[in-house]
Amino acid sequence: MAPVPHLAALAPVRIGPYEVDPPVVLAPMAGVSEAPYRVISLEMGAGLAPTELVSARGLQFGNTRTADYLRHDPHREPVLSVQIFGGDPEAMARGAELAVAAGARILDINMGCPVKKVTRNGAGSALMTDATRAAAIVSVMKARVGDRVPITAKIRAGWDESTVNAPSFGRALEDAGLSAIALHPRTRRQGYAGRADWSLIAALKAAVDIPVIANGDIFSVADADRIVQETGCDAVMIGRAALGYPWIFREVAAAMIDEREAPKPTAQERVALILRHLDDHVEHIGDEGRALKKFRQHLIWYSRGMRGGAAFREKAMRLEERARIEALVERFFAGTDVSDRTEAPIYDERTAFG
Repeated sequence: MAPVPHLAALAPVRIGPYEVDPPVVLAPMAGVSEAPYRVISLEMGAGLAPTELVSARGLQFGNTRTADYLRHDPHREPVLSVQIFGGDPEAMARGAELAVAAGARILDINMGCPVKKVTRNGAGSALMTDATRAAAIVSVMKARVGDRVPITAKIRAGWDESTVNAPSFGRALEDAGLSAIALHPRTRRQGYAGRADWSLIAALKAAVDIPVIANGDIFSVADADRIVQETGCDAVMIGRAALGYPWIFREVAAAMIDEREAPKPTAQERVALILRHLDDHVEHIGDEGRALKKFRQHLIWYSRGMRGGAAFREKAMRLEERARIEALVERFFAGTDVSDRTEAPIYDERTAFG
């Protein structure tokens, strides 16, 4: 393994009263960042794992599905970071109060989601077009929950290529009381197309004094080391590379600690973790039939880049009985290995959300 001096030099990140150690974060992703996968990521080495986006208005209306997003085991997630979204400052403040009452210790504001059902209400990446309203949301939430609950935000480069404003936008949020900021340097229009512009992360870092968390196109330890070197960021946030491969956190965390190379997962470890994830997922969802159908997407990601993966996925998508799915997982993952994981996993919030 090549040296990773920049990762190894990163110090733990302070967010309010909490220390993120190691400074590597699971990106909040709809349909992925449920409690079972957050816990797995934390056990693998992530220092923080926020929830998927939660509607502030859904919390106010007592929406059962919204409340389910906040369910967690405080012993396994002692510092719960809840990502909420909304476009109205007062609604976000009330949602913040309810999230804290449900156990949130950090509140993360989604200012990057590109999905129309979010942006048409002035939330998600639509906030990138209105820094004044975005700052007002931070200010009102902070006034409502107090200093004991730090507020962070995840933003994009801007709405489109003609309105790239991440550095000035981040500065406005810091002035309003934000404690840390994560940047995925693609515009809303880009989605996940093209390459993330890491130079914007460096520009944001130069513009603010709060911790900057770098996100976008981090698919390996080498990528994580390079983004730290090129941007001067305080932490790294991993999204798509973690889909079906939570071991990425073990690898990055090991490099941060002493530059050693973490072991690759064995076949037996893969089988055990996938079956454990399935068990926890079914328990979390409550409805076994619905849980098994939702878990198919995880099986697609787990089998990415593995020999015979296409045939496995074809079979897995047809099975509905838990015992048969478990048997298929045991046969496939115990009997094959990885051929190529260089291609980015397919993930798009436009289809994952809702």
